[in-house]
Amino acid sequence: MNRLGLVTFVAREYDEAIGFFVGKLDFELVEDTDMGDGKRWVVVAPASGASLLIARAVTDGEKASVGNQAGGRVAFFLNTDNFDRDYANWSARGVKFREHPRHEAYGTVAVFEDLYGAPWDLIQSA
Repeated sequence: MNRLGLVTFVAREYDEAIGFFVGKLDFELVEDTDMGDGKRWVVVAPASGASLLIARAVTDGEKASVGNQAGGRVAFFLNTDNFDRDYANWSARGVKFREHPRHEAYGTVAVFEDLYGAPWDLIQSA
């Protein structure tokens, strides 16, 4: 069976990204393996779905993509089974939402920012 297993998330530093995803969004730290020469294999994941491979930016091109991985568009969509719970918890932890929750034909949604200011969607399907 084919499925999307990992998605790369380019970060300035491993630990600050782990702190955001695990500490604020309730992701699980799945793996953190030292690969030598300052490189680590770091995987974080929500309760279900694809995992994120946190990749530390090294080159100038990689550093330029931090916070702009999709050119300013939403690149990541987190589905929830309880929008109100997650919106309240994340807001209390300092996650910045760009808008108040809105109701669309597909469900309840609000855009929030990751630790670098890039937009993500929090969605509860209708």
